[in-house]
Amino acid sequence: MKNLQILAREAAEEYAEWFRTLSDATRVQLLAWLARQDGPVRVGEVVAAFPLSQSTVSHHLAALERTCFVTAQKRGTSTYYAVNPACLSALPVAADHIMAGASGICCSPTLADLPAPGDAALVTTKERT
Repeated sequence: MKNLQILAREAAEEYAEWFRTLSDATRVQLLAWLARQDGPVRVGEVVAAFPLSQSTVSHHLAALERTCFVTAQKRGTSTYYAVNPACLSALPVAADHIMAGASGICCSPTLADLPAPGDAALVTTKERT
């Protein structure tokens, strides 16, 4: 029998939630736009940049915040949004975990970056040969 590493269910569920959040093109646009800003921006600035109503922008930003892609900071009566810096490395690594290092994406194209066997993100099973 050959040992195979299977992504742990908990990690798979979290990654699935991330990708569900990013399955909406508007959210991808918002995240990309925020990533290109010099710092946190007021929600009004986000609304001004997109041909969407404030309620639609707020709805999408809330979804991005729930999955930790963006951070929201209250300053007086305004809310400022920014890309969560942890997401800049976590998202590509998540994709690479899913693809077992074969994705060839920006940050971890080799199996060396995968968690070691027994790590919380991976579980081991046996394959019948």
